[in-house]
Order: sequence, then structure tokens, then C-alpha cells
Amino acid sequence: MLPLDTNIVTAILKRNQRVEQKLKEVQVDREEVFISGITYYEIKRGLLATNATRKLLEFDGLCRRYRVLPVLNEIEVLEKASEIHAELKRQGRLLEDADILIAATAIAPGIILVSHELDMQRVTGITIEDWLES
Repeated sequence: MLPLDTNIVTAILKRNQRVEQKLKEVQVDREEVFISGITYYEIKRGLLATNATRKLLEFDGLCRRYRVLPVLNEIEVLEKASEIHAELKRQGRLLEDADILIAATAIAPGIILVSHELDMQRVTGITIEDWLES
């Protein structure tokens, strides 16, 4: 299972060739790609706020192609998110709540997060695969 972070979904909507190639590769490997409910929220709110009608239609199509999953193991993810928040706050290096929840969604079940967000590397225990890295 590979959850896509917000910046990767944005790259898909912008038709980034590198990300499109990686999606083809993981399909060959039969990896399941999905969009978390938190990523869905971040993308949808941004598109609605800017009245990006065409991109909203593209995003809806993308959500039919890749499943949108609610927070898996909700309590476990929320516990992990609380721990991440506390640790980052002690370090004085907080992330936005949505990023913390996305990180916890990957860490709790022990899966890789597909992300280009360098700040995510501050989170202890996260494994990231960057599809936009040169």
C-alpha cells in the first residue's frame, strides 16, 4: 500500500511526467496506491477555495482511479499523531496538523509514504519515497 501525500497528488494533477512514470511502475508491481482522507481534504479545500472547476473534475476522476481511504486504524493513527505532535513540539519543529496526520497514517501501519515534503523527514519512524526527486 502506498499512500500519496498532497504534493504528489498535486503533481499528478499538473501531469508531472516523473510521477506519471512512477504510477505506471507501481501498477506493474501491483502495488496499491491510495489517497488518504486527509490528503483528499487538503486537495479538495484548496481547489474549492480557488474555484478551480477543471481541476476539481480532474481530481474527482483521480479519486475514482485511486481509492480514497478514511483514516485506517483510527485510534492507532490518532495516538501516533499525538506522539509525533508532542515530539516535534518539544523540538520546536512543528508541522501542520494535516501533515502530522498524514505521517501517522503511514507510520501506524508501517507503510511507505509517497511524498516530496522535506519537512516530513523530521518525523521519527517515517519511511518516505520521493517520486519527484531528481
